[in-house]
Amino acid sequence: MPYLFTSESVSEGHPDKVADQISDALIDHFLAFDPNSKVACETLVTTGQVILAGEVKSKAYLDVQKIAREVINKIGYTKGEYMFDGSSCGVLSAIHEQSPDINQGVERKAPEEQGAGDQGMMFGYATAETENYMPLALDIAHALLIELAAIRRENTEIKYLRPDAKSQVTLEYDDDNTPQRIDAIVISTQHDDFDEEAAMLAKISADIISILIPRVKAKYPKYAHFFNDQIKYHINPTGKFVIGGPHGDTGLTGRKIIVDTYGGKGAHGGGAFSGKDPSKVDRSAAYATRHIAKNLVAAGVCTEVLVQVSYAIGVAQPMGIYVNTYGTAKIDLHDGAIAAKVEEVFNMTPYAIETRFKLRNPIYSETAAYGHFGKPSETVTKTFIAHDGSELKREVELFTWEKLDYVDKVKTAFGL
Repeated sequence: MPYLFTSESVSEGHPDKVADQISDALIDHFLAFDPNSKVACETLVTTGQVILAGEVKSKAYLDVQKIAREVINKIGYTKGEYMFDGSSCGVLSAIHEQSPDINQGVERKAPEEQGAGDQGMMFGYATAETENYMPLALDIAHALLIELAAIRRENTEIKYLRPDAKSQVTLEYDDDNTPQRIDAIVISTQHDDFDEEAAMLAKISADIISILIPRVKAKYPKYAHFFNDQIKYHINPTGKFVIGGPHGDTGLTGRKIIVDTYGGKGAHGGGAFSGKDPSKVDRSAAYATRHIAKNLVAAGVCTEVLVQVSYAIGVAQPMGIYVNTYGTAKIDLHDGAIAAKVEEVFNMTPYAIETRFKLRNPIYSETAAYGHFGKPSETVTKTFIAHDGSELKREVELFTWEKLDYVDKVKTAFGL
């Protein structure tokens, strides 16, 4: 019997995502100037105020206020009427030194013996239902808001948009778990004030359907056939949405972990990503399990898979690896046997993960909005300004965990 499944996304101007982006900007700056930095940085944003807190062990000195303000302005909070803007908000730093009790469990004389930065379990997921091996509902939800932000910055076709926004996409699946159509789309976007609310709602709804949706279909042609005239649209369903961003809701680092991952598909271990250096396996091992899952599906082992890894703090070798192919395996092996082969192919010690994906580079700001997975790996040059005004350029490779560089190894291991 057909069924419905829903995923949501939030824009870069959502208060929780503002917090994530500030935290990851700090991570990038610490790693740019000292790749061995150990950082756990949390951010809180509210009306006119940013609070930074966390633990750091680094040789780098940062002007954290300047970095936070640059992130806020880049997102688009640049007007006093938003009650939160990069030029005038207060920035309070309560960052202090990392506990030596934690650090002694992580660092070793031999780098390859590095222990996990925390205990916990991490999950990776991949599905063949999209070209980037991501769940379709989440991919479309992200695409809607990425394009809405582009329209906002262009400020030509729609001129009243403000940075805060959310989307939600509901798909219908058939009995074979294949997506058939979009059943419903929800978009709530912050906007400038209008004189008359009914006219405002009509204008926003018409613009979203006649401007945003065609642009998404054109930019993502692989999804165009899922859009039709039968979609139920809910545009700003509560009505007026002038007060938004950190003035409308307090934002905190790490509160959008499902948006960051798979939109509710698969599973989540509970640990957030943003604000953590790669010694924290909450982040690095989640990237590594996504890499495993994506390469398994791409190699033809299965069409859908969930991979779990777990760690004890200070211990290098994982507690175990679990694989669930949801009955989609194309080989004559049970999931337990598949997991055993995964352990042979992929080294999952924290040091091996950091090295394999080049994680001690400033590559994290790009992950902090619209998901940590499903984006193409690419090499870019990033510029960082030190506290003394000097400039540092770093060439880095983004989203290394999205590469299909283990497909051949997987095929060999499984005899494909």
